[in-house]
Amino acid sequence: MTSEGNAHYSASDITVLEGLEAVRRRPGMYVGGTDQKALHHLVYEVVDNSIDEALAGVCDHIKVTIHADSSVTVEDNGRGIPVDIHPEKKKSALEVVMTILHAGGKFGSGSYKVSGGLHGVGVSAVNALSEWCEVRVRRDGHIHFQRYERGRPVEPVKVIGKADPKDHGTTTTFKFDREIFKDDIDFKFDTLVQRFREMAFVTSKVHLNLLDERSQHEMTFYFEGGIKSFVRYLNRDREVLHPVVYASKEIENIGVEAAVQFTDAFSESIYSFANTINTIDGGTHMTGLRTAITRSINDYSRRTGLLKDADPNFTGDDTREGLTAIVSIKHPDPQFESQTKVKLMNPEVQTYVQQVVLERFNTYLEENPSEAKAIIQKCLTSARARDAARKARDLVIRKSALESLTLPGKLADCSERDSNKTELYIVEGDSAGGSAKQGRDRHFQAILPLRGKILNTERARLDKILGNNEVKALISAIGIGIGDNIDLSNLRYGRIIIMTDADVDGSHIRTLLLTFFFRYMPTLIEEGHIFIAQPPLYRISHRNSIRYAYTEQEKDQIMKELGNAADKASISRYKGLGEMNPQQLWETTMDPSARTLLQVTIEDAAAADHTFDMLMGSAVPPRTKFIQTHARDVRNLDV
Repeated sequence: MTSEGNAHYSASDITVLEGLEAVRRRPGMYVGGTDQKALHHLVYEVVDNSIDEALAGVCDHIKVTIHADSSVTVEDNGRGIPVDIHPEKKKSALEVVMTILHAGGKFGSGSYKVSGGLHGVGVSAVNALSEWCEVRVRRDGHIHFQRYERGRPVEPVKVIGKADPKDHGTTTTFKFDREIFKDDIDFKFDTLVQRFREMAFVTSKVHLNLLDERSQHEMTFYFEGGIKSFVRYLNRDREVLHPVVYASKEIENIGVEAAVQFTDAFSESIYSFANTINTIDGGTHMTGLRTAITRSINDYSRRTGLLKDADPNFTGDDTREGLTAIVSIKHPDPQFESQTKVKLMNPEVQTYVQQVVLERFNTYLEENPSEAKAIIQKCLTSARARDAARKARDLVIRKSALESLTLPGKLADCSERDSNKTELYIVEGDSAGGSAKQGRDRHFQAILPLRGKILNTERARLDKILGNNEVKALISAIGIGIGDNIDLSNLRYGRIIIMTDADVDGSHIRTLLLTFFFRYMPTLIEEGHIFIAQPPLYRISHRNSIRYAYTEQEKDQIMKELGNAADKASISRYKGLGEMNPQQLWETTMDPSARTLLQVTIEDAAAADHTFDMLMGSAVPPRTKFIQTHARDVRNLDV
């Protein structure tokens, strides 16, 4: 039955979005949204075009500048975007590229053998989402120029000066549109550094310079060794078992590169790239690499008798423990899962990568029996530990939080069952746990006190980790499982909040918990479920007024506001959550209307991997160096 309100549906109800308006209406389809991550994606799209010129062998310098007004300039010495009249559109090719979706030189014209940008969407989407954009093209002894405002050209392409006939390239400057990107977000130098370092590794012999005029920070990247250097960089603080094994071959016009190295670590670090783009969700090239490594190790172990007839084959988990690997492919027609290019889908790539890696790694194992034995021994140890962990994990997962009788401090559950509404506070110590249980809102807030410090999961295998009571309590309470068996649909609490004391021990416990979540429940971080509570540092009372300060600056501001009365104010420094009564804990740290929570995110997986390895791993010198470097920055140290 049709209601009168929607009965009239005709041609007049059909909206046609002309030009780049579709991008402005639905930015998520083109750059992944309007958040911080999407904002940085604008820069990546422009730089990707310069990288494509480098892949074509016509560009070796790329400079990115963040200006004081947060506009960004990307300059390269490639061929320069064509400026002559397009035969069909009857306007300059530059204008066509910048203002029309799905227009570009990467659709089989032969200008690019391989490239990262294949849909002709990237730079036009950047233009559409910019308040203004200016492009200068140096070609044939002239400088060509065009300005755009919110994707629309202000005037036709014009010549604004002469250039050295040998000087060529494109300079693009854009200012992102605050009408699209709101919430006071801006570019982060460190985020761009991580991305450009990766680009330089997988595009060897290209100078990539980043300058931030806001802070005067500058970094230049140039790597002769390509992905071999990348692996050595990732393993710089780890004990390696052998030199980097490098494989490179072209099959059916598809270039395959892989670099592999085993370390003494317990976690794996594998990264994949397609036409220099970091495919963070992997794809067929990563599957090919993993399959090849597992098959090669199993075949060698059988041939040499290191695996007996009665022994089962190593699993992929066994052969990837401590593995650091990079796989990079150059494909003339890559198929990505979406415009944001997070996953490669070409089925033939899996076969080619597997073939190339298998051939090279087999040869390496045969030619280096001592290193091969060390790798196999690590796999054997991993297999035994994993078997024990499997039994422990099954036992832990079988028990729900309510069924378990061994939860340290005992979980104080909430009555709400909708995970979108519930919160789990992980609290340091029984004392603070008692205050949190009394002060909470029992309807949606659950409390799990932890007794002491949990196991450092960076230095332990899964079987040992699952033998730790505190870890078992966490797994049981959260409900999603652990490792490869995670099922987010079983999540019992939508927000998991780490609440520790504002001292050194509290920071250590917080880091131990974050290490565990990053290594064994990364999905919780990726999906935005992990938070850190911010308890106050000071309680300032004056007459009948009580105020809380969360930083030294806030305390100083409050005292300044009190003026002459500051001398009569009483200041209490909270060293622990247990010093607060239930009401104070609720008012300052647990009340959703008043509290401050920090959401834990992963901007760069490689950087996070290295940070946890450095701070929590077994190698002492890198940690000592870090402490010595940052000693002067420490605040509120308890001594």
